Amino acid sequence: MHLLADTVPRFAAVDLLPTPAQLRDEIPLPLRAGNAVHQARDAITRVLHGTDDRLVVVAGPCSVHDPAAALSYAERLLALADRTADDVIVVMRVYVEKPRTRLGWKGLVSDPDLNGSDDLGGGLRLSRRLMVEIANAGLPVACEFLDPVPHRYLSDAVSWSCIGARTVQSPVHRQFASGLHMPVGIKNATNGGVEDAVDAIVTASRGHVFPGITEDGQAAVVATTGNPDCHVVLRGGSDGPNYTSAHVARALGLLGAAGLPPRVFIDASHGNSGKDHRRQAAVVADIAGQVEDGQHGIAGVMLESFIVPGRQELVLGEAHRLTFGQSVTDACVGWRETVRMVEQLARAAAARRPVHRSALAA
Repeated sequence: MHLLADTVPRFAAVDLLPTPAQLRDEIPLPLRAGNAVHQARDAITRVLHGTDDRLVVVAGPCSVHDPAAALSYAERLLALADRTADDVIVVMRVYVEKPRTRLGWKGLVSDPDLNGSDDLGGGLRLSRRLMVEIANAGLPVACEFLDPVPHRYLSDAVSWSCIGARTVQSPVHRQFASGLHMPVGIKNATNGGVEDAVDAIVTASRGHVFPGITEDGQAAVVATTGNPDCHVVLRGGSDGPNYTSAHVARALGLLGAAGLPPRVFIDASHGNSGKDHRRQAAVVADIAGQVEDGQHGIAGVMLESFIVPGRQELVLGEAHRLTFGQSVTDACVGWRETVRMVEQLARAAAARRPVHRSALAA
């Protein structure tokens, strides 16, 4: 149905979406996938609270633009995850919303056909189908929730989610994070400040009451109980990188002062790599060294990774010209480098294990 919004200035039109319940009925989450989602959530939570000595590694493309390429990548990542499972929990980035500083392609949810058609209904269907298929294969799914509505359609298939650097100060995002049934990484602000992320974690850990929608699409008053599994993601910023041991120690100190668990994730891309995908390897090497030296405050690492390294320019309406498995947003490391970095992090986690167990015993 298409509704004219003639009473609302500057709204051209309002198109109805299926309700969350309708889309979940149309594309159900199989029991096997649901069990896998919850097992991954529980495992990541144990890492965050220090009772699991593995590292979490969130790897995948900056944003998904081609489901076929995403599934091909997922098949490779699942084999790597199985091979390194004793030391790392591998989670795939299946980011379907792309925050933009100004303008540009806004992600699979907004424009699934890569032609500017803004088919959000089709984008939600395609994104849910992709996430369900990946989760059903046994690979945990990670997603950044940018808009407060899509998570109602997708979150049951997601094991780890993220609130980005541009929305860390947003009361809306802090409130709906307080009701998500999964660990939520909250990135430091774009200027590099970690304090905003700590404030967001404290806020999201408490219950809130705010307007939202039900599974049947009805406007409602939503009450949450608070999310105890939110955590800082260090991603660097305009003031430079923040992945070094000194930066990690400072972030852990801020968390401790706020009465929060002293655990952080580190994003090897974005500000920490100076937006140069080739520098992710150096960042990971530094992180691995800290882990090997016994820094158990580092709980996870994020990588921007795809099949083909680098990035390509997206021309709307010309998706058939794109290279298979190469990012159309931020540049990513290729598959060969991904394997090397994940294995390096797995070795670091194994080397840290005796130190971690000694700390628990003490």
